[in-house]
Amino acid sequence: MAQDDRLIFLLLTAQQKLRNYLKDELTKAGVKTTIAQGGILALLKQNNGRTMTELSQILSIDNSTITGLIDRLEKAGFAKRNSHPQDRRVSQIMITPEGIDEVERSIAVIRRVNEEVKKGFTPDEVEAFKNVLGSFFEKFKK
Repeated sequence: MAQDDRLIFLLLTAQQKLRNYLKDELTKAGVKTTIAQGGILALLKQNNGRTMTELSQILSIDNSTITGLIDRLEKAGFAKRNSHPQDRRVSQIMITPEGIDEVERSIAVIRRVNEEVKKGFTPDEVEAFKNVLGSFFEKFKK
């Protein structure tokens, strides 16, 4: 059988399969947020009070998408907006205690799935894979 060199197809298909699997595992664990919302909460847990611009830059998501994600997190009680102390036109996004509980459940699932991804590969193969994925940040930066 010929080797499949359709790298973009393989990468996008693998991403979709992983995304669907992770979504199912998060749902089974009682996590109410989406993968993108969980990413925002994880960033806020790491450094609370980020602005929407910071979040959009880190996640490579446009501002209008971030706004919708924050709106839904706020409605669910996982985050809230505060006025920036130096510039009232800027909102700082704060994680709530409920948001911390939610992201901790999410992180536990993601860590477990991450271990599943690595299963069956040697440490050298995992490092090579990380290098390939990391190269995308250099090759395709905006």
